[in-house]
Amino acid sequence: MEVYRTVLEQGSAEIVIQKSRFIAYASPASSREEAEEFIRTIRKKHYNATHNVPAMVIGDKFQLQWGSDDGEPQGTSGAPIVQMLVNEHFTNLVIVVTRYFGGTKLGTGGLVRAYTQAAKAGLAASQPAAMQDKLAISYATDYSTFSRISAFPFDGKAEIADVEYTDQVAFHLFLEESDRAAITEIMAGLTNGQIQPLGEEHRLFAAPIEL
Repeated sequence: MEVYRTVLEQGSAEIVIQKSRFIAYASPASSREEAEEFIRTIRKKHYNATHNVPAMVIGDKFQLQWGSDDGEPQGTSGAPIVQMLVNEHFTNLVIVVTRYFGGTKLGTGGLVRAYTQAAKAGLAASQPAAMQDKLAISYATDYSTFSRISAFPFDGKAEIADVEYTDQVAFHLFLEESDRAAITEIMAGLTNGQIQPLGEEHRLFAAPIEL
């Protein structure tokens, strides 16, 4: 079950509209302090820009929502970016859209569209992901058995993650609770009944998405 969406890494994208350059930067952020530090970094990098418009949404229930127009007409830049993020279920991230004015005024509607389009491009460049509530089951086995497991096509019902190689291979399978019985049967077949779960818990799993 999808809980929210976010980005997994820092990224940037640039678009040009009516000769104005819009450069969008996006980054994961788990606190307001972390987001504000990122905003300061971008503002320092583009100290000579016409505008550096920041926006952030933080919290698994979108508790913190903040944006600034940074000198653009009120409600034309920061607020629309925040609204877009919330509407599309993005949180725990910060965006800064830098604008270098190209000489042509875009008008209120044009600014809203331009900043929103740039922010979406920044999201797309920052490895967007859906954070899903999954059952994480831990296992440990020998290398040959793990080779069979990792080669098996689970058809999207399970994902192997957190792999650690020592004298054995330790790993997690992330799956939906409803697929538990089917995956248990598959694992028994792949290992001739020799593998048993070491533990389980519910965790968030990052599934890459395309925008």
